[in-house]
Amino acid sequence: MPRSDLVRLRLALTLFFALDGFVFAGWVVRIPAVKEQTGASASALGLALLGVSAGVVVTMIFTGRLCRRYGSHPVTVVCAVLLCLSVGLPPLTHSALALGTVLLVFGAAYGGINVAFSSAAVDLVAALRRPIMPSFHAAFSLGGMVGAGLGALVAGSLSPTRHLWGLAAIGLLVTAVAGRMLMRIEPLVPADRGQARGKEAGRTEQGGPRRLDGRTRTLVIDFGLIALCTAYGEGALADWGALHLEEDLGASPGVAALGYSCFALAMTIGRLTGTTLLERPGRTRTLVAGGTIATAGMLFGALAPSLEGALLGYAITGIGLADLFPVAIERAGALAGPGGVATASTLRYGGMLLGPPAIGFMADWLRTGRSG
Repeated sequence: MPRSDLVRLRLALTLFFALDGFVFAGWVVRIPAVKEQTGASASALGLALLGVSAGVVVTMIFTGRLCRRYGSHPVTVVCAVLLCLSVGLPPLTHSALALGTVLLVFGAAYGGINVAFSSAAVDLVAALRRPIMPSFHAAFSLGGMVGAGLGALVAGSLSPTRHLWGLAAIGLLVTAVAGRMLMRIEPLVPADRGQARGKEAGRTEQGGPRRLDGRTRTLVIDFGLIALCTAYGEGALADWGALHLEEDLGASPGVAALGYSCFALAMTIGRLTGTTLLERPGRTRTLVAGGTIATAGMLFGALAPSLEGALLGYAITGIGLADLFPVAIERAGALAGPGGVATASTLRYGGMLLGPPAIGFMADWLRTGRSG
């Protein structure tokens, strides 16, 4: 592929990563308003939020096959359209059951586009032979920061319906621009990836799959568990961060929306420096330091008695989590090829699947214990 096409491909994928974060953040900052509209309890909301994760996990089974049959580029564009349209559905619901149903659709679109553009990004990283994956995740975080910041600005003046359908319109416009660019570029074929990463992906010189030993499988699972913990932490901040600020610390809806924005900004900064961290301190030190910082940030954000302290904790968490998932996916792929990436990704979305209801039930249990 000509160098100019590789540059355009990187730009198009960056726009889709940013769009994904923008739309998702727009939804999460309006969760408190939708919760109030539906009259759901914390546990009922947790089950409804399970629809997003369930849709993601189910879609992963089919999206890979669709990408192999039709190519990752058209699948990315179709899923982007579905994502933009489905984000406007939650504020139209008036019960936890209806909310969970539409979030299942939203989750399916969200999971589909993540698998599709991640597949294209993996092939591009292999073709460029540079560790640029953190830059794509930085675009996602930047989009999330912008989406959360916009939500904070309009939370007091726009209803969730007008806000989220406005996001849908913006998203469709970005999809039209980036999708046109993406569809003009031929997808990188698996041979390109095999030539660039054959040794790292666990292939023999003849191109056939290499049987993995027990230690390698264990390492792949370890990286998958790191991805799971990362998703659990991100989900906690995304789904419950604004509710904590609003219900426990008395923040207004607009100020509560700033919580995810602080988290996304910190994660963006961490991911923009991700390539340097991977090349200098190394992957292992980055993982250990990141996990330690994220744990400290989560505890600080949850236990801080003031709004300012909670926001600082959210930012610290974002710094710590920034590069954990990109590193985990990269190392799993280097050890076991596409199968390693699939294993780590599946475990990551398992964290998304278990996180929302677990936190919801824990919140209700703690409230019941205090009242008793």
